[in-house]
Amino acid sequence: MVARVRTVAFQGIEAVPVDVQVMIAPGKVNMHIVGLGDKAVAESRERVQAALHASGLSMPSKKVTVNLAPADLPKEGSHYDLPIALGLMAALGAIPGDMLAGYVVLGELSLDGTIAAVAGALPAAIGANAEGKGLICPFACGRKRRGPARISTSWRHAA
Repeated sequence: MVARVRTVAFQGIEAVPVDVQVMIAPGKVNMHIVGLGDKAVAESRERVQAALHASGLSMPSKKVTVNLAPADLPKEGSHYDLPIALGLMAALGAIPGDMLAGYVVLGELSLDGTIAAVAGALPAAIGANAEGKGLICPFACGRKRRGPARISTSWRHAA
């Protein structure tokens, strides 16, 4: 099963839709993030694993592949942490896979599982609205913008 979570990449002030696809499969225990991500995106792996552990969930003893699609669009920044974590939780069956279908998600995870503020909430909200979706973002980002959004201060409670 492939779990999917919607997020965005930023091109200037425009938010471009990105699908975070997470698959757990038999194979060597590891987590790979593919899809033209920068160093901060690659480091998401460590933040997501630590946040899962801090929340009482464990990484599966299988191969985890995270695809950020479209693959030819550069992805920059730490705001991919939360969508990757929620996609992994959906792939593990910890949350229903369809629960996040109506949302665009962004947020950086701290090692203890709390969500840190990220830049780009306003363009992400505009992009989410254009798709007819809500926005899940860090509470600190939600204060800076107006409009409907589902906001949480901890990713464990976001979904």
